Amino acid sequence: MGYSSWFEEHAEMHKEIVDRLVAEGKTKEEIIDYFDFENMVEKEQDFCPLYKENRKCHDMEKLNCYLCACPNFRFKDVGIQKIDNLTQYSFCSIDSKDGRQGVYGEKIHQDCSKCSVPHHRGYVEKHFDLDWKKIMQECIL
Repeated sequence: MGYSSWFEEHAEMHKEIVDRLVAEGKTKEEIIDYFDFENMVEKEQDFCPLYKENRKCHDMEKLNCYLCACPNFRFKDVGIQKIDNLTQYSFCSIDSKDGRQGVYGEKIHQDCSKCSVPHHRGYVEKHFDLDWKKIMQECIL
């Protein structure tokens, strides 16, 4: 699965959950609360494959999953650029000190596993929109 297909599938799952919460009359704060890791593991098992193992993608106490992907992540399925004999497919637009470029064979991908920027409640509140794709609109190059 490429970045674009994951992006579209995730956007649809996110929209279904948010639409349901809006229909229930939930406020912005209640919607953000709903996306707390512990609640999502209990109520939305299909949202993330890690939920079935009760495992977090990032080592942090209070993980919020509203921005499962990061608005600072940039990608292009056909490749962004050639670096020596390697093809870069993704990078971090803010060059987070906790991220790195990982080399996997002849491919370079952004490794965000040590970065927790989009999973803090304050970050979610600052960038919140009911439309996940609107928050993420700059990701696809």
